[in-house]
Amino acid sequence: MLKILKYSFYDLMRSRWSYVYFLFYLLLGVVLLFLNNDLSKAVITLMNVIIILVPLIGTIFGIMYHYDSREFTELLLAQPIKRSSIFLGQYFGVATSLSMSLIIGLGLPFVFYGLFNSNAIWDFSLLLITGAFLTFIFTALAFMIGLLNENKIKGFGYAILLWLFMAVIYDGIFLMSILYFSDYPLDNFSLIAILTNPIDLSRVLILLKLDISALLGYTGAVFQRFFGTNFGLILSFKMLVLWVLIPTVLIWRISKKKDF
Repeated sequence: MLKILKYSFYDLMRSRWSYVYFLFYLLLGVVLLFLNNDLSKAVITLMNVIIILVPLIGTIFGIMYHYDSREFTELLLAQPIKRSSIFLGQYFGVATSLSMSLIIGLGLPFVFYGLFNSNAIWDFSLLLITGAFLTFIFTALAFMIGLLNENKIKGFGYAILLWLFMAVIYDGIFLMSILYFSDYPLDNFSLIAILTNPIDLSRVLILLKLDISALLGYTGAVFQRFFGTNFGLILSFKMLVLWVLIPTVLIWRISKKKDF
């Protein structure tokens, strides 16, 4: 699997789209620091971009790489190599290269700006960690969808629909549920709804770390009591790890049973 991972990693790193992805975050970091001297405000702006863009890029790159490398994958399947090793290697190679582009692209401007001498280093570190988690999560989901759908058009459609549901539709359903059932205690429902969506979970973690949960009103107070504790923080990261592990295990199971 490590050889497949290294090949996929270097293959994607040679792609011009990886450089575009890297340069986008590099320029974004430089512009934000040039326009704003407050690192905390820059982190908030970056959060609004990363929470939406990173899952979308992970989804698109994951599904594109799966379908574009089909001929090479069929060649590998003819060799005495485990199927699971091929697809897991490709997945980890793509997710690792995207995560590195994100971390290095955003990290360089902040390092040169003097991030290590600022109190915002922990906020920025959490931003990069959640961005890496979202990359691995949505790349895994994209690979899983690709394995389940031979038709490229259907695969692309399902992958984009999944991102749209997680990033936009889920929040709408969540807010409508809170408004409709406002007469009932919704503390546990709100916590469960946040934990079951990695995008919302990442957003809440960053907002609470920035200590601006008051902007969320009553809901923010509920989140602060839970996610603001050590138990809540540990559980949140465990949920993000679980969001990575479950699709990865499904990729392993599907690839072993799928008839190519």
